[in-house]
Amino acid sequence: MKKVFIITGEYSGDKHASGVVRELRKIYPDVVIEGVGESNLEQEGVKLFCNHSKMGKVGLTPKTILNHLFLGIKIVKYLKEDFKPDLVLLVDYGAFNLQISKHLKKAGIKTFYFIPPQIWASRKHRLKTIKKNIDKVFTIFPFEKEFYDNEGINAEFVGHPLVAELPLCNKKEEFFKKHGLDLNKKLIGVFPGSRIFEIHFLLNIFIKAAKLIEKSRNDVQFVFSHAKSLSNSVFSVPYKEIKEDNHELLAYSDALILASGTVALEAAMFETPMIIAYKGPLFFYLIYLLVRNIKKACLVNIITKKDYVDEFLMFDAEPKKIANCINQILDNKEKRNHIIEGCKKTKELLTNLHCVEQVAQSIKKELEEA
Repeated sequence: MKKVFIITGEYSGDKHASGVVRELRKIYPDVVIEGVGESNLEQEGVKLFCNHSKMGKVGLTPKTILNHLFLGIKIVKYLKEDFKPDLVLLVDYGAFNLQISKHLKKAGIKTFYFIPPQIWASRKHRLKTIKKNIDKVFTIFPFEKEFYDNEGINAEFVGHPLVAELPLCNKKEEFFKKHGLDLNKKLIGVFPGSRIFEIHFLLNIFIKAAKLIEKSRNDVQFVFSHAKSLSNSVFSVPYKEIKEDNHELLAYSDALILASGTVALEAAMFETPMIIAYKGPLFFYLIYLLVRNIKKACLVNIITKKDYVDEFLMFDAEPKKIANCINQILDNKEKRNHIIEGCKKTKELLTNLHCVEQVAQSIKKELEEA
């Protein structure tokens, strides 16, 4: 009986991994699966070695480092001495999983990586660890495969998990009624981020941009996305805010102001015109400039290899610049259509595969050949 162990480190990885498990059980029902995860994996019948209580923490505090170190030691010991898997699937959570991969390699355990670290963006030195310790990489962006192929690393483009996970949004009137919005006014959705430092640096900039837009026109309304991870004391805005229905907000907005991240990819799936902005501590930005491999930040621009979405990063993240760009999106049909074209091209490049099915099929093939 074949055995697989899955290691995730946060909610999104647990969710994506559960999809792989679901598809794998359909085509290989006898496989035994254990892992590190949360409720999504558990609901698919995966026996959890542990949950994320010692993981998913941001920052290099002594406690965090020690938690990860001891957890890693326990996992490796269990895999080598007790579970003895035929294959380990690492999912996202780069810093931890790359360290684990070194020990799995020494133990002779076959190791695959789903949603690998974004080394195409920064920290290219991690390639050495991947090349040495990972048997196969499942990439979620088409350009990633080219990146790994050039380095002689076994990689397969499987598509992006986000594509199949996004809900259908076709009830605009219900959404507007639920949140007390005016169907006769243009809706601008604002997503300032889900981390405290993002709110610290971006929220006031986005609020000021919204006020500037309001001064220049009376046909707009704003809704701010309030991430569930942020307390009310951290997140305070003079506009409507929602904690639910974020996908609907992305889909039904006439324009979006976004903190740089995966949310831009979600917006592209709904073909909603957007701008992205990002700002953080100057020290970390200078480090980023030293380690980055690409100059673009928005995933639409990176995936299409063309500048479709305006990026306002660090010193360019100014309320006036953002407001002017949003007004252009609302008033200039040519600019609006240009961004929508980029969204459509992004969708075309990502939606030709069913991600978790591809990963499951590849794992099944490996188990049968082992």
